[in-house]
Amino acid sequence: MNLSIANISAQQLRRAASVRDRIDALQRELNRLLGTTAGNGAAAPGKRKLSRAAIARIRAGAKARWAKAKGRAGGAKGARKPKRRMSAAGRARLSALARARWKQAKAQGKATL
Repeated sequence: MNLSIANISAQQLRRAASVRDRIDALQRELNRLLGTTAGNGAAAPGKRKLSRAAIARIRAGAKARWAKAKGRAGGAKGARKPKRRMSAAGRARLSALARARWKQAKAQGKATL
């Protein structure tokens, strides 16, 4: 039954309100008899308590996964790779190439590459 509020008469509206009040009163009485609090009557679920053994297993598994991901079994750090340096000849070759690029750009009348 799909009724719009505009199509409901005042008498029907009063009857609906009284039915609703009776439903609320019966719900309160039922809650009082059963000893439940107000609301939908469903108790909120509690937090699960894990045993110490279960927590230890979870911790050991997480530690093993991290060790595998980091690629080492112990706590020793791997040797650091030396910093790569460019030789003087390599630096000279790159600057000669850059000078040649700029020379060509200036010959074409460009201010930027």
